Amino acid sequence: MSQDPVILASNDNKEYEIPRSAAMVSPTLKAIIEGSFKESKGRIELKEFDSHILEKVVEYLNYNYKYSGVEGDDDEDIPEFEIPTEMSLELLLAADYLNI
Repeated sequence: MSQDPVILASNDNKEYEIPRSAAMVSPTLKAIIEGSFKESKGRIELKEFDSHILEKVVEYLNYNYKYSGVEGDDDEDIPEFEIPTEMSLELLLAADYLNI
C-alpha cells in the first residue's frame, strides 16, 4: 500500500493523482497520509485551493521528487520550475500551507 497513488482534490472537486512518494515531499501531506485521518485512505481534500493552483502544486511535488538529490552538472541539467507571475501569491500561500 505504501506505493499506492494519492488523490488530491481541489475546492472545485477536480482530482489529481500523484505518486505517494512525491506527496510525501510535503510534511503536511505526509502527516495526513501517515495519520489516522479518513484522508489517509488515499484521497485528500484540499478545499483551500482552486484547481489551477493545486495542479501547479502537484506539478511541483513531482518535479521536486524527480530532481531531489540530483546535482546539476554538465551531464544532466535540472530544468527551471516555471511559476507564472499571476499565480505567485497563491502558490506562495499553498507552499506555506504544505510546508514545501
